[in-house]
Amino acid sequence: MSWDFIVPVCLDDLVKSGAVNQYVVQDVLSAKQLPSHINSFKAALRSQGSLCILEHFDTAYSVLQHCRTVDVAVKEDMLELLIQVVRGLSVSLPTLLLSGSLSAVDRKQQLNAVKMSVFLLCKLTETLESDSYRETIVTAPSKGRKKDKGAGKGLLQWDSERETVLQCLTQLLQLDIRTLWSLSLVEEEFVSCVTCCCYKLLENPTISHVKSKSTRDAIIHVLGIMVKKYNHMLGACVRVIQLLQHFEQLASVCAQAVAAWSTEYGVKAIVGEVMREIGQKSSEELAREASGVKAFSSFLSELSNLVPETMIPNISVLLAHLEGESPSLRVAVCEVLGDVLVRVLSGDKLDDSARADRDRFLDTLQEHIHDAHSHVRARVLQVYARIVNSKALPLCRYTEVMELTVGRLGDKSVHVCKSAIQLLAAFIAHNPYSCKLSSVDLKKPLDKEMAKLKEMRENQKEQVPVAVITAADLWDAMKPEVEMTVKAQLEPGSEEEEEEEEEEEETGGEEERSDRDTAIQIAQLLRESKYRKAVGLCMRAHSLFPESSFFSDLVDLNAEKLINTLATLFKGPEQETPEAVTSDAPLTPQKEDGGIEGKESELKKQEMLVQYLKDTESFALQVERAIAVINNMLYWKTTTVVQEAVQFCVTAFEFSVADSVCGVRKMLPLVWSTDVTIKDAIIQAYRRLYLNPHGDNTRAKAQTLVDNLSELMVDASLGTVQCLEEIVQEFFSNESALQTSVVQVLWERFSGKRETKALHRRAAVLLLGMAARAEREVVLSNLDTLCSVALGEKVAEDYLLARDTLITIVNITDYVRQSKGVPFRLPMDHHLFSCLSQAIADGVVQSDPHWQTFMEQAVRVIYFLAESPDQLCSHLLQRSARLLLEQITEGRESTQTQLQEGVSQDSEEQVNCVSLAQVLSLCGAVAFWQVSHLERSVSSELRRRRGQKEEEEEKEKAPANKKTANDSCVDEELGLVGASAEDTEAEFIRKICETELLAEGNMLSAFLPLLVKVCSSPGKYSHPQLTTAACLALSQYMMISPPVCKDNIRLLFTVLEKSPLPVVRANTIVALGDLTVRFPNILEPWTPNLYARLSDENSSVRLTAIMVLTQLVLKDVMKVKGQVSEVAVLLLDPEPHIASLALNFFNELSAKDNAIYNLLPDIISRLSDPERGMKEEDFNTIMKQLFSYITKERQTESLVEKLCQRFRTAKTERQWADLAMSLSLLSVCERGFKKLQECWDCYSDKLTEPGVYQPLLSIAAKLRRRAKPQFKAQVEDYEKRLTAVHTKGLENVESEEREPHTGDTQSQNLHTPQPLKSVRKSTRGRGKPKLDDSDLVTPRISRSRPKPAITFTSDEEEEEDAVMAESETPKVTTPIARTRRTRLRH
Repeated sequence: MSWDFIVPVCLDDLVKSGAVNQYVVQDVLSAKQLPSHINSFKAALRSQGSLCILEHFDTAYSVLQHCRTVDVAVKEDMLELLIQVVRGLSVSLPTLLLSGSLSAVDRKQQLNAVKMSVFLLCKLTETLESDSYRETIVTAPSKGRKKDKGAGKGLLQWDSERETVLQCLTQLLQLDIRTLWSLSLVEEEFVSCVTCCCYKLLENPTISHVKSKSTRDAIIHVLGIMVKKYNHMLGACVRVIQLLQHFEQLASVCAQAVAAWSTEYGVKAIVGEVMREIGQKSSEELAREASGVKAFSSFLSELSNLVPETMIPNISVLLAHLEGESPSLRVAVCEVLGDVLVRVLSGDKLDDSARADRDRFLDTLQEHIHDAHSHVRARVLQVYARIVNSKALPLCRYTEVMELTVGRLGDKSVHVCKSAIQLLAAFIAHNPYSCKLSSVDLKKPLDKEMAKLKEMRENQKEQVPVAVITAADLWDAMKPEVEMTVKAQLEPGSEEEEEEEEEEEETGGEEERSDRDTAIQIAQLLRESKYRKAVGLCMRAHSLFPESSFFSDLVDLNAEKLINTLATLFKGPEQETPEAVTSDAPLTPQKEDGGIEGKESELKKQEMLVQYLKDTESFALQVERAIAVINNMLYWKTTTVVQEAVQFCVTAFEFSVADSVCGVRKMLPLVWSTDVTIKDAIIQAYRRLYLNPHGDNTRAKAQTLVDNLSELMVDASLGTVQCLEEIVQEFFSNESALQTSVVQVLWERFSGKRETKALHRRAAVLLLGMAARAEREVVLSNLDTLCSVALGEKVAEDYLLARDTLITIVNITDYVRQSKGVPFRLPMDHHLFSCLSQAIADGVVQSDPHWQTFMEQAVRVIYFLAESPDQLCSHLLQRSARLLLEQITEGRESTQTQLQEGVSQDSEEQVNCVSLAQVLSLCGAVAFWQVSHLERSVSSELRRRRGQKEEEEEKEKAPANKKTANDSCVDEELGLVGASAEDTEAEFIRKICETELLAEGNMLSAFLPLLVKVCSSPGKYSHPQLTTAACLALSQYMMISPPVCKDNIRLLFTVLEKSPLPVVRANTIVALGDLTVRFPNILEPWTPNLYARLSDENSSVRLTAIMVLTQLVLKDVMKVKGQVSEVAVLLLDPEPHIASLALNFFNELSAKDNAIYNLLPDIISRLSDPERGMKEEDFNTIMKQLFSYITKERQTESLVEKLCQRFRTAKTERQWADLAMSLSLLSVCERGFKKLQECWDCYSDKLTEPGVYQPLLSIAAKLRRRAKPQFKAQVEDYEKRLTAVHTKGLENVESEEREPHTGDTQSQNLHTPQPLKSVRKSTRGRGKPKLDDSDLVTPRISRSRPKPAITFTSDEEEEEDAVMAESETPKVTTPIARTRRTRLRH
C-alpha cells in the first residue's frame, strides 16, 4: 500500500488531489448506484473482514455526500456496516499490537483502516444526529394537538443506535492504537474527528434528561479516553467553555464530565484549567454573555458539589469574581466555598494551612451576607445553613454569624428574610450550647464563675514560683571539674598522698558507715564542691562495700565508670532513687512543676468555662432577639415568610428554647386566616407539637397530649383559648384511637381522681368543652358530674373552676351549635339551675373577686338552657335582694353595738358596698341577657314556628286556582311575604322591650332608680367597685329600649367625662359603642364626646377608645368626620400598642373609597390649629403617614388645589408652613404641577417665609429630576420665579414684570398661566362641588367652647343630679336611616 489516509478537515477535501501518496476519493457514486455497491461492501466485509474498508471507502463516502437525498434505509445499512468494521478492528487489533511483529506495510494498512472507519462512523453519526434533531423540530406537536404515532419513528431508532456507536468507539480507542502512528504521535485531525462527534451529540437538547443518562455517560467516557490518552485536555477545556457559553442547559452535564475526567481518568489538572478559563473572564465579556454567566455559575456550583477537594488549589482564580458585577457568579463562588468548607475543610484534624484556608473562606462568606444584591445575600445565608447543618462552622464563629443573621431579618427582600429564618432554625437545631436557659438565667452562673476566675488569677500572681535548678543541671555544670579530678586521682602516686592526708579524718569512721550513708556523703561532698574528697571516698567505697549496688560498677576501676557512678549518686538512678539520697537531695523539680502545672491547668479550665458561659449567654441573647423579630413576622402579608416563621417557632419549641412558647401562642390566631396555606401550616404545626404525642401505649400518649394542651392553656388569654378551640375541635372531629383515652384522662383530672393542680383542672374542663363542640354527648352525658364537682357545695372555694365549667356547658347549647330544629332546653327544676341559683345568691353577700365572672356565665347558661329563664332570674333577683337587705339589717345592729363599744364600722360599710355592687352587676347581666333572649331565642323560635305552620298549611291546601298561585309566587319572589312577617315579629319583640321589661311588676324596673341614683351621686357612692358595677349595669339597662337610652344618655356621657376612675371610663366607652350599634340615631350627636376620649390622660382609656372607634368606623356604624384627626394624633402615642392600632385604623380606612382623601384637608386644619400647639416634627411625621395613602393622580391633583386654597384662610406662619409641607409630601405629577401654577395667587405672598419656600422648592426639584425636556423648562422657570419672590418680595417682582419689555417671549415664560374662567373643569371623581371661601374657615374644636360647671353631690347635702344640662345635650342633626332594626350583638 503506497498511500496514506489523511483525516480531512472538510468532507470535500477528499475529492481534491493533495500531497504525494495521499488518498483521494476516485469515484463519487450516485444515489441510484449506492444500493448495489452497499451489497458489494457487505459481501467484502464477510469475506475480507474489517480491512475491506480500504476498498469500499468511496461507497461510504458517497453515502455521506448524498445524505440529504438518500433513503433512511441506506443510511441505516451503512451505519450498521461501519459499526461492524469498527468492531472487527477492535477484535483483531489487540493480537496484532501485542505480537509486535507488524511490518511497516501492515501497520500502515491497519492505521488507514482505523482512520477511515473512525472518520466515516463519526461523520455519519453527526449527520444522523442533525437529521434526528431536525425531525424533532418538524414533527413537534403544536399546543392542543396530539403527537402523530408515525412521527419520530426514525428518531426512536437513532436513540438506540447512538449508544451503540459510542460503545464501538470506546472499544477501539481504549486499545493502544497510538503505536500505529509514527513515534506514537496521533494526529490532531483524528482526535478532533472523534471529539467533534461527541460534542455534537452533547448539543442535543435532551442529553441532560434522565432518559439520556446512558448516552451521556458513554459520551463522557469517550471524551475521557481522548483526554487521557490522546492529549485532548486543552481542547476539552476550550470546548467545555464554548458549550457553556452557547448551551446553558449543559452546565450540569459539563460538570459531570469534568468531574469524571478528574476522578475516573486521573486528569485532575483539567479542573484547574477550566476554573482558570472562567476566572480570567473579564466583566465586559460576562456582560455580553448573559446566558453564559448563568451556565458558568451553575457549572461551578455543580462541580464543587462533585469534586470540592480538587477545586481548592485553584479556587483563588475565582475569588476575583466576588468583586465583579455579576450576582450569579458571586453566588456560584460562594457556593463553591460552602461545598469546600462542608466536604473538605471541616473537622478538628485540620493542619495549620487548612485552618487558615477555612478561616479565609469563612471571612469571605461573612462579607457577602451584606452583599449589594438580595439574591447573593439569600444564597450566602443558605450556604451558611448547609455549613451549620453539617456541623462545619467553628464554635468561635457562632455568635458573630448569628448576630449578622438576626440583622438580616429586617432585610427588604422577602427571599433574604426566609433564608435568614432557615439559618436561625439550623443554628437552634445544631447549636452546642444550652438553649433551654434564657440570658437572665445564665447571668448568675456567669458572674459566679467570672468572680472565681478573677480570684484564681490574683492567687496566681501572689504565688510566683521560685526558679529551681535541677540535679541534672548542677551535674552538667560541675562535670568538667569532676572529670579533671578523676583523671588526677587515677594518676600513679596521687592515691598515696590522698590516703596520708585523709587518714586521720577517716580513721575509724568508714567501717561504721553503711553503703547508703557513704553514698549520701559522696553526694554531699559533690554539692560542697569537694570533688577530690568525693572521688577518693568513692574509690575506697568499692573495697569497703564490694556487694553494694551503689558501687557495683567499680569492679573494673577506670575514669568512665567512676564518673558514671558519681553521676548516679548525685542525680539518683533514673527509675528508683534511694530514700536517703532523695531526702537529702534538693527538691525535685518534677514535684514543684507538677503543682504549678496543676494550678495552670485548673486556671485554663476555668477560663474555658467562663468563655463557654459567655458564648452561651451571647447565643441566648441572639436567640431571644431572633424570636422577638420572627414572632412579629408571623403576621406578614407574604405567605412564604409566614410559613418559614411558623416552622421556626415549631423548631424552637421542639428544642425547648427559652420563651419559644410565646411564638407558639402568637401564631395560634392564624388558624382563622383566610389563606388556606397559612391555616394548614398552623394546624400541621399544632398537630406536630401537641396532637401527635409519643408514648409506649395509648394511655401514655393520651396523658402526654393532655399535658401538652394543659400547659398551653395555662395563663392563656381568651383569644388564645378561642383559637385553640378550632384545633381541638378538628382533632375530635376526625376519628382517632386516642379520642376515648383523652376524654377519659380529662374527666379524671377534672373530677379529682388524679391529684392535679387547680390550673390543670380548669384546663381539663375547658378542653372537654372544646370536645363537646364536635360531640355534644361528651359533656351532656356527664352533666351531673359537672354540677356535683364544680357547682355543688364547694363552688365558693373555686369560682374560676365553676366559671370554666359553665363555659364548657355553653358548648352543648343551640347558640353555639347553631341547631335549626326544636331548641334544646332543660326543665326549670333541673339540678343545674338549682345549683346556679344557690351559688349566685350565696356569692352576692360575699366578697370573692372571681364571683363577678362566674355570675355572668351563670346568667348566660340560664338564658341558653332554661325553659323559662326570665322566671328563674326574677326569683334569683328577689332572693339576692332579700339576702342583701338581711345583711344590711344585721350590719346596722352590729353597728349600734360597735358604736356603744367605740369600735369603727368602716369595714362593715365596705362589705355592704361590695354586696350592693354585686347585686347591681347581677341586675345588669339579667337585663342584658333578657334582651338577648328575646331577640335571639324568642325571635328564632317564632320564625321556626311560622315556617313550620306555613309548611303544614301548604301540605293541607290544594292549589285553589292558578291565578292565586301565580300571585303568591310573585309575592314570594319579591320577598314581600317573608319580609312582612319578620317585620311583625320584630315589632312584637320591640314592643315587649319598651312596655313590659321595665313595667312596674317586673323585677328589673325596681333597680333602675337605684342605678341612676348611684351613677349621678359619685360623692355619696364613692366606692370604686360600686361605681364601676352601677355604670356598667346602667349601660346594660339602656340596651333595653330607646326611651331608657334617651333618658340616661346624658348621665352616661357625664360619667365618661367626669369619672376619676379609668376603669369606669373604659367600660363606659365599650358600652357606648354597643349603644351606637343598637341606637345609632340617639348616639350620633354625641360622636365628638366619644372622639374626645382619644386624648384621655390614661393609656388604658385611650386604648379602649381607639379599639371601639375602629370597629364603629370600619363597619360603617359611625360616619367618618373631621374628628378622625384625634386618631391621627395617636400615631405618635408613647404606648407602642396604641400607635400600632392607630396605624392599623388608617390602613383599613385606606381600603375604603377615597375615605382618607376626603378627610385630609380637615385633618390638616385641625392639627395645624394654633390652639392645639402640636410640634412641627410631630405634624410632619403624621402627615407623612397619611399622605402615603394618596396614590391616585386625580386625588393628588385635587388635593393640590384644596391645600393651595387653604392658604387664603390660614392666618399664622406655622399654618402656612404646615400647608406647604403637606404639599411637598404629595407625589405631584405634571397635572398636579399645573394646578400648583394655577393657584399661584393663593401662596405667592407667603413665599418670603422659609417654611413655605423650601417645601415648594423641593416639589420643583423632584419634578425636575424625572421631567421631560419641555416640561423640565417649565419647572425651571417656576423655580426661578419662586426664588425671585422669596429673595426680592412679591411686590418687587410684579413691578419688574410691569415694565414695557415684559411683552417679549422670554419674559412671558416667567408668568404663571392663570386658568381661564370659560374653560370647563372636569368634575369626574369628585363627590362635592368646589367650596367657596366661607366654607374654608378652619372650624374650632368643640372643647374650646365654654361649658357651665357641673358639680357632684357631696356626702353632706343632696343636690340636683350631676348630669349635663339640657343646653349641653347635642341635638340630632343627621338621623341615620336603618332599613331594619339593628339586633343586639353578643
